[in-house]
Amino acid sequence: MDGFTALRQGVGFFTQRGGTIGWLATDDAMVVVDTQFPESAPDCWTGLQERGTPPLDLVINTHHHGDHVGGNGVFAQHTDRLLAHANVPDLMRAAAEDDEEVGTVPTDTFEDEWSESVGSERLTLRHYGPAHTGGDAVVFFESANVVHVGDLVFNRAYPFIDVDGGASSTNWIDILETLHGALDDDTIVIHGHGNPEYGVSGGREDLLVMRNFLTALNEYVSKQRQAGASLEEMKQKEVLDGFEAFNFDWGLSLADCIEAVYREQTDEE
Repeated sequence: MDGFTALRQGVGFFTQRGGTIGWLATDDAMVVVDTQFPESAPDCWTGLQERGTPPLDLVINTHHHGDHVGGNGVFAQHTDRLLAHANVPDLMRAAAEDDEEVGTVPTDTFEDEWSESVGSERLTLRHYGPAHTGGDAVVFFESANVVHVGDLVFNRAYPFIDVDGGASSTNWIDILETLHGALDDDTIVIHGHGNPEYGVSGGREDLLVMRNFLTALNEYVSKQRQAGASLEEMKQKEVLDGFEAFNFDWGLSLADCIEAVYREQTDEE
């Protein structure tokens, strides 16, 4: 089925609409990381049945955004275990205040670290503090040496910095450095989103590209504020030097990133 890419030792990813779904499908285990939307989740589930027949052991959400949790209800028909960071249920409820329903929230949560063997694979989840949101989880497939970082990496694409959802772009920078040091050159990294030319998987070097963009973004906003520029003036910037690849037509813009960091910096004062 279109959208499936196998990586290593039964681990792969699925792309269709929204955030990248990671999966483990072997003779003795099945796990799904993120669920996209109600419209695309059934296609993912159907394709997984062609790759493994065990019951669905677990669904993991890397954070609370709708393009990563919208399909929870589809997968919840096949498992009673949905896991995420402890902040995710409340963040989902807060984000849905103006909508008719919250959706299917995780049944299980963790604070800093969670680990469990699923079949022959060892799964570990870690929360490093606020970054893209206030409830980001990084998923390590230890045996396969594959890591799903959720939206900690928008691979060569302008990111969403969810200030209202507890984001911290400065801590995000530190986390990317920490993760880079924790991985090795053989680690395959699954990203939450990506520039079509670069894709949604890669290696630990992609973490540093994301770090460097966030660093340059913070430096730009800081220098412009020191020079007395208004937010609207700052947002006229078309591209940051060295990050031209980020400047393609998709749903997020450099202006959105500038405004988010401006809000962060002014809120801290």
